[in-house]
Amino acid sequence: MEALQRAKEREAEALSLLETERDEELRQLAKEELQEARQEKARHAAELKELLLPKDPNDEKNVVLEIRAGAGGDEAALFAAELFRMYRQYAEHRGWKVEIDDIHESGLGGIKEVIATVRGRGAFSRLKFESGVHRVQRVPATEAGGRIHTSTASVAVMPEAEEVDVQLDMKDVRIDVMRASGNGGQCVNTTDSAVRLTHYPTGIVIYSQTEKSQLQNKEKAFRLLRSKALRARTRAATGRDRRGAARADRNGRPLGKNQDL
Repeated sequence: MEALQRAKEREAEALSLLETERDEELRQLAKEELQEARQEKARHAAELKELLLPKDPNDEKNVVLEIRAGAGGDEAALFAAELFRMYRQYAEHRGWKVEIDDIHESGLGGIKEVIATVRGRGAFSRLKFESGVHRVQRVPATEAGGRIHTSTASVAVMPEAEEVDVQLDMKDVRIDVMRASGNGGQCVNTTDSAVRLTHYPTGIVIYSQTEKSQLQNKEKAFRLLRSKALRARTRAATGRDRRGAARADRNGRPLGKNQDL
């Protein structure tokens, strides 16, 4: 607050000098001071606004990141792979740890789908606004005719849910174990280490095979299921709030500009 006030005072002093000073050299210095003061004022105002916003209780949590290739075939898979590399490099730059939970690759180095956990303080606060459909328009390297292609990929950013956040009724969860599939390795195609969870109330299906043991895959699958169930519950609650507000708007009388709320 004090820094914002000092920036406002610097701005006022610079404006006053511009109004009264006739020396061009001093006027130029005043213009530079005014520009710096306004930039500083805008920065401190944004910081103050951020402090006044209600804090999201999930901001400090780890993130479950899910990226899926959309329309565009192989080019969409390449775009999804580039998005994942971008988020991974950003996480590493901030000192966060990225763990791949599940990945389905395509040819040419693309990714059809990837689920990863980003571990680091404040990860959700930094990444939560990345959720949505991302689109790119460009000439693919495989395009001989030079035509522009449009490709999409969906990004879902979910706070990693803990057991206290989501209580799962085990009667609502089906657990299947099976042989892991892949390019080989110890435990792949040799033991029933892969786990698939089906959550009946939401229809969410989680498959985990990246760990060596069935127990580790089961723990990871339940962690992912809790995060997705929390996201589904939040979306349902948001939808109910919006529908309720819409009903209230339809049933209530319209407010004029002179009417009390």
